[in-house]
Amino acid sequence: MKISVVMPVYNERVTLRPVIERVLAVSLPVELLCIDDGSQDGSREILAEMQSQFPQIRVLLQPRNLGKGAALRRGIQEATGAYIIIQDADLEYDPADYPRLLEPLLQDKADVVYGSRFLGAAPHRVLYFWHSVGNRILTLLSNCLTNINLTDMETCYKAFRREVLQSIPLEENRFGFEPEITVKVAKRRLRIYEVGISYWGRTYEEGKKIGWKDGFRAVWCLLKYSLKEPAGARESQPAGARVEKVL
Repeated sequence: MKISVVMPVYNERVTLRPVIERVLAVSLPVELLCIDDGSQDGSREILAEMQSQFPQIRVLLQPRNLGKGAALRRGIQEATGAYIIIQDADLEYDPADYPRLLEPLLQDKADVVYGSRFLGAAPHRVLYFWHSVGNRILTLLSNCLTNINLTDMETCYKAFRREVLQSIPLEENRFGFEPEITVKVAKRRLRIYEVGISYWGRTYEEGKKIGWKDGFRAVWCLLKYSLKEPAGARESQPAGARVEKVL
């Protein structure tokens, strides 16, 4: 059983080596797909060096900065593992949480697993109050539109059965991946689980990139895909079924 970890990279030379080392240290057979999105800070050179050292790493180079969503789309289609996990190239999320993300998939209870920063007792760095408020508002809006009960729609950590994720057409090029995939997963009535994860958020001085404009884009994406995406049929889960929580 191979796990494909899809990691977009854009100007992350400070955290790139340690996050790759943490991914490869997980006691799972991992294929790490690093999609460099036009970095200009030396990240590409670090990726080339680490690819030569570790055969598990596959480096994909975007021709220019096309956005996180475009990088994810490319990595997802190149993935060959039985399961796909989305990983950021910073140190906000801990790959030691992979086994928790994968457990509902391996037990054939889920098709999709979200890692929630608001469930469980794992350690969390205390940072921006208004970010947490914005996140909860976006999650509430997402739940209203999709009729599922997530606690953390905007989380990076999402795990999928590879064939499920590769069958979903993705469109967003930048930070709209989270709302887009959430709506499309809900419309397909896939089995969704949430598990609690740890979280060490970055400050803007430490390199955090997402801002308030991305919040407005997320609202637009939620409304757009809720209206345009047709509802699918899945007999194993009725419409409006709740998201299962694992604390």
